Amino acid sequence: MNRYDEVLVALRRIIRATDLHSRQLSKVSGLTSPQLLILQLLRQHSELTVGEVAQRVSLSQATVTTIIDRLEKRALVKRERGSSDKRKVYVYLTDAANAVLLNAPKPLQESFVQQFQDLHDWEQTMILSALERVAYMMDAQHIDASPVLDIGRLDRTDGNL
Repeated sequence: MNRYDEVLVALRRIIRATDLHSRQLSKVSGLTSPQLLILQLLRQHSELTVGEVAQRVSLSQATVTTIIDRLEKRALVKRERGSSDKRKVYVYLTDAANAVLLNAPKPLQESFVQQFQDLHDWEQTMILSALERVAYMMDAQHIDASPVLDIGRLDRTDGNL
């Protein structure tokens, strides 16, 4: 096998692992990875605006607004205007979200992050450099992406993988 074929196989394995995990997450919890990431973020921080959520998950505010709209329809989050500044709208978890989070599997990136952090600094730099180069070679350097291992549209409906 040519080296480029080996690289393409490795990329395909990464994509496939992400796909399988996303399907398992959706099957078990009914959530997409970005939805789970946002719910976990809201659990860690008691009071965030949509803009603050977007900034922390590295997604556009429009994408996060759509995701939060879907979570609100499922009664997993609620929005409330700030008491001191009525222009600000904060997003909060509901009790239903806390129950869902108890049973939700860990995001795929949690395992990756732990193993990545165990690597030496030079190994981390090599991996980052190689992946950035691959993204550039695939003309993907300008694609809006968050640190969420998931496939499909980030604001898709729950049943639509």
